[in-house]
Amino acid sequence: MLELRAYFITDIALMKNTVFLIASLLLFFSCEKSSDNPNPEPNTEILAPCENGFAGSYPCNDYDLVAHLDLSMLSGAGIEGNDSWGWTDPSTQTEYALMCTQSETVFIDISDPINPLVIGRLPTHTTNSSWRDVKVYQNHAFVVSEALNHGMQVFDLTRLRSVTNPPVTFTEDAHYNGFGNAHNIVINESTGFAYAVGTSTFSGGPHFVDIRNPLNPTAAGGYANSSYSHDAQVVTYNGPDTDYTNREILIGSNRNQVVIVDVTDKSNPTQIATVNYSNIGYTHQGWFTEDMRFFILGDEIDERNFGGNTRSIVFDFEDLDNPQLHFNYSGPTGAIDHNGYVKDNLFFLANYTAGIRIIDISNIANGTMTEVGYFDTHPSNNSASFNGAWNVYPYFESGNIIISDINSGLFIIQKSPEN
Repeated sequence: MLELRAYFITDIALMKNTVFLIASLLLFFSCEKSSDNPNPEPNTEILAPCENGFAGSYPCNDYDLVAHLDLSMLSGAGIEGNDSWGWTDPSTQTEYALMCTQSETVFIDISDPINPLVIGRLPTHTTNSSWRDVKVYQNHAFVVSEALNHGMQVFDLTRLRSVTNPPVTFTEDAHYNGFGNAHNIVINESTGFAYAVGTSTFSGGPHFVDIRNPLNPTAAGGYANSSYSHDAQVVTYNGPDTDYTNREILIGSNRNQVVIVDVTDKSNPTQIATVNYSNIGYTHQGWFTEDMRFFILGDEIDERNFGGNTRSIVFDFEDLDNPQLHFNYSGPTGAIDHNGYVKDNLFFLANYTAGIRIIDISNIANGTMTEVGYFDTHPSNNSASFNGAWNVYPYFESGNIIISDINSGLFIIQKSPEN
């Protein structure tokens, strides 16, 4: 009996030691995980794979939900979201989402995409506005807004590296006051020029700013001959029309037409051509295919004015002096299209209430575009209304894709793993 009792006591002690060891290990790993993100955002939705047509409560096809930060976490109650862009720190390879709201620009570290961390906020230069836009050049963010007298804010993004107690409220590093309000900003990173569109200068046409020294932006002219420009893309041209090789070409989405302008000589910008199309609602925004042969345009009001499903208008720009309508692509819903961008052979379209749509354009020359995926940030409906996904940024090397939603904040998604 004494031997059995001794064995029993020994077993009890061993069990207690084992339990203590397991508890210690769990505490250790919990602390390790917390130390990676000392200020985790509350209420963050973690990874939800796209299964049977849903990622959690969000309709999807082939794209998983990684994380979601609602607007209360980003910018406070009663604030709506709008534009977004991305920046990758060249020194640390840390990826940051830049999301605009009515009141500020928010900087979010997404290097651990399941646990995005708000690093800080840059408040509006003047007042709140439903329109704020941001682009990046040489590790600086350039922010414009429709807010009165806002001008262009310049923020040194490398400051995000040194934040130790996020979130912080930043101040701008430089400011450009050559215009007041602006609807949007476009940057040609290969030349170092920014183009503010929808300002009160140059009849609303593109306002040129030299940002080669980001902290000393200077006026560089403008172009007023085609009236108001709502959005644009500016490229150093390397497409099929060899007459314009290495010229700086602006493609303006100008409310009721598309305008092609040579802006190489800032003191003498020259119109190359204009092009129209049927059932114009509001010529809103477009993007070149990577070979610069085709231009995919979104009209923001045609679905409301004329009915039908989401329409993307594709132009053949093989001859910039003589652009031609190629074909119309019709999406699967009646939602309004907003901003679209090309990466490789995919077109990423922020489609308001239909979320974002991912469309294969590898056969665009033959008049075919095929939807291959989507993620719907606005699951309640697909109506032709101004709710849901405002913008999408698909250019992170990691495969992270960010979506800024007017009503629901920031979403991070990734393509589903191959089966």
